[in-house]
Amino acid sequence: MEKQQSDLERDRQYCELCGKMENLLKCGRCRSSFYCSKEHQKQHWKEHKLICKEADKAQVSKQTPEPTPTPTPPPPSGDDKGPEKPLEKISPEQADSASQPQNTNTEAPEVGERPGEDGSKDTATPNGQTSSSPQKLATEYIVPCMNKHGICVVDNFLGAETGLGILENVKALHKTGKFTDGQLVSQKGDSTKDIRGDKITWIEGREAGCEKIRFLMSRMDDLIRHCNGKLGNYTINGRTKAMVACYPGNGTGYVRHVDNPNGDGRCVTCIYYLNKDWTAKEHGGLLRIFPEGKAQFADIEPKFDRLLLFWSDRRNPHEVQPAFATRYAITVWYFDADERARAKEKYLTGAGEKGVKVELGKPSDPS
Repeated sequence: MEKQQSDLERDRQYCELCGKMENLLKCGRCRSSFYCSKEHQKQHWKEHKLICKEADKAQVSKQTPEPTPTPTPPPPSGDDKGPEKPLEKISPEQADSASQPQNTNTEAPEVGERPGEDGSKDTATPNGQTSSSPQKLATEYIVPCMNKHGICVVDNFLGAETGLGILENVKALHKTGKFTDGQLVSQKGDSTKDIRGDKITWIEGREAGCEKIRFLMSRMDDLIRHCNGKLGNYTINGRTKAMVACYPGNGTGYVRHVDNPNGDGRCVTCIYYLNKDWTAKEHGGLLRIFPEGKAQFADIEPKFDRLLLFWSDRRNPHEVQPAFATRYAITVWYFDADERARAKEKYLTGAGEKGVKVELGKPSDPS
């Protein structure tokens, strides 16, 4: 029962209206639902009120009464005009247990800033939640998150030491001069540089000097293997090589686009970021996702040791905003077996490097 409560709490760390994942506010009454703004709380009140009062009663029965209760404003006239209590600032620590007293004056940190239980930050922390194994991370966080929102962020994925090793591999690759201009798929006649400004290279993982990148790929494979059969209706049977990308920091980006607009088989986009001390205000380079059917967008900063997953098809158009510092990322796309088979029949040949199928690898040593 406690585990079910924990899973539910973790799954609700998103705006109930738009699904935004960062800088959340908590409903001041039930303390179990989250919103990105007071306006979204008001818009969602008609639906939320059905569970808010019951949740409030459950919380009151669990909590010890405080010596001096905080006065609450009177309910609005008319049951549908808005929530009966304001939103409170909520941090990942506070979100761990809605039944505990909350410090409502604490500014909400960004996703995943809470350290592990031992005080370190070398543990994958999805939205502030630690995970002891790839299987637990996959089944208890990534699967429900992807199935509900189609976007999932995991911070401190591999830890600082491993992340720095991967960054060293990438920087060494960049110095070799093997990066080329990013190419477009099925957009003949367009000027590539007007659409995307990144430099890329494709890595299988067995190349000399890419041992750490190979380990990253094996960890991605581990997660997807544990998710397989639970992500939508997909059966994942392979992936692309890793695309190592660099935006040189001269204001280049990538205009709004869809990774897989025409059913080429890619179902999950998996991106790992390698940018130390990155702040969007100073460096730009946000990945902005426009989830289909929603008025709001999701901004993802390309922070060091952050893993991002999202559906690759038309449900998630996205763009890379202009970057003003060198921005590194590694992307792997995973294939749905049926869609990939249909695509092969339709096109007969693969789409260049992206058409190279790689079976899910076995776990490898980080050395």
